[in-house]
Amino acid sequence: MNRCSWVNLNNPLYVKYHDEEWCKESHDDKYLFEMLILESFQAGLSWECILNKRDSFIKAFDNFDIDKIINYDSNKVNSLLNNKDIIRNKLKINATISNAKVFKEIQKEYGSFDKYIWHFTNNKVIKNNTGEIIITSPLSDEVSNDLKIRGMKFVGSTIIYSYLQAIGVVNDHEKNCEINS
Repeated sequence: MNRCSWVNLNNPLYVKYHDEEWCKESHDDKYLFEMLILESFQAGLSWECILNKRDSFIKAFDNFDIDKIINYDSNKVNSLLNNKDIIRNKLKINATISNAKVFKEIQKEYGSFDKYIWHFTNNKVIKNNTGEIIITSPLSDEVSNDLKIRGMKFVGSTIIYSYLQAIGVVNDHEKNCEINS
């Protein structure tokens, strides 16, 4: 099977992610939150690194239960900083807590995060598959700026572009990728 050229075919987790999740349209707030947190941890790292640690992140961050994360205290932060199975970056861990609060505020304002994130495209998937590697776009710039104004951290345009791909707002499967058909 032909897949996008960036997929490490030697990593079954990566292949499965590409085939079953990446660029697949999602409207589930829990998944949207999980991917936003994982993408924010990717800053400066590879997605494959994060994907390989995903199960550890799920366990460490209480299955991405937003209500638990909002209430993390210094003991929980210290526990996360000592967890060798995740990315132990204090700024990213603290950002996760504050981003969870902003995420919750957006849910209250829009009724769901799903309605918020998809309103940027009028609920339409942006299909690129030009073959060009794109790392930002006017759309990711707009979403990034809005999230930053709301107080989120580690949501630069490149991270947000990856996030939009991850949740299916943007479909960037390459032309020859059979998953794209």
